[in-house]
Amino acid sequence: MELGLVGLGKMGGNMRERIRRAGHTVIGYDRNQDLADVHSLEELVGKLSGPRVVWVMVPAGSATQATIDELGELLEPGDVVVDGGNSRWTDDEQHARELAAKGIGFVDCGVSGGVWGLENGYALMYGGDVEDVAKVQPVFDALKPEGSFGAVHAGKVGAGHFAKMVHNGIEYAMMQAYAEGWELLEKVDSVTDVREVFRSWQEGTVIRSWLLDLAVNALDEDEHLDALKGYAQDSGEGRWTVEAAIDNAVPLPAITASLFARFASRQEDSPQMKMIAALRNQFGGHAVEKK
Repeated sequence: MELGLVGLGKMGGNMRERIRRAGHTVIGYDRNQDLADVHSLEELVGKLSGPRVVWVMVPAGSATQATIDELGELLEPGDVVVDGGNSRWTDDEQHARELAAKGIGFVDCGVSGGVWGLENGYALMYGGDVEDVAKVQPVFDALKPEGSFGAVHAGKVGAGHFAKMVHNGIEYAMMQAYAEGWELLEKVDSVTDVREVFRSWQEGTVIRSWLLDLAVNALDEDEHLDALKGYAQDSGEGRWTVEAAIDNAVPLPAITASLFARFASRQEDSPQMKMIAALRNQFGGHAVEKK
C-alpha cells in the first residue's frame, strides 16, 4: 500500500525504512529537506492514491495540531490520518471530531520501540473505528514485531494513546525500581561488582526484562555511570498518567513516586530537604550541614 509519513526524526525515519522493507511505498515529509522525499504536505498528498493514509510523527501539542489542521484542508472524504506521536488522548478526541466533519477518518496509535524498533519491530496500541483501522492495517502489520503479539486495537479513538500513556507510567516505575536498587548496591562496601550482579539477574530471575538488559548495556559502557549527571527529564506522559488516576480515583503510588523522583533530580540543593533538616534540628537537636 501507499503511506504518507510526516516527521522523519529518530522514530519516523526508522519507521519509514521498516515499512519499505515490508514492500510498501512510503512518501515522507519533514521540515528538514535532507530527510524528506517531498517538499510540502501538499506535494505529499498529491502523490498518494485514494483512499489516502497519512501517518503523523511530530511532537505532541501545537506541532501535531498544525499538521492535522493542514491535512484536513488537503485530504478528501474517505482518507485517514494516523497520529503516531505521543499526543494526549483528549487531543485525539478533538482531532477525530474535526476531521470527521470533513469525512476524514482518524486513528491514534501509541508507538513503543525507540531506536531499536527498526530491527525488532514496534509495539503498537491503536484506537479508532474498525473501518479506519482496516485501511491502516498493512502498515501496522509491517511495523509490529514478528509473531502473534506486539499490536492491539485497544478500542475507540483515544484508546491507543491512553494505553501508551499507561505503558509509559509503568515504565517510569520500573526504571525507578532498578535505579534505586542500583544505588543501594553501589552504596554498600560488601558488594564489589554491582554491574555483574545486575548481569546475573538477566537469566532465571523474576525481575529480568528488556529494561534490565538495557541497564547492563549502560553499565558496560560506563560501569559506575560517572559520565552522567543525575538529571532525568519527563516526557509528559507520566504526568498524564497520574492525572488520569486522580480523575478516576485509581491509586498509583509507585508510578506517582517515580514521577516525583524525576522532579527531585532537577534540584541540586533540595529546598524541601532544607526544611526537613531544619525541623529535625529543631525538635531533636540533630546536626545540620551548613553550606
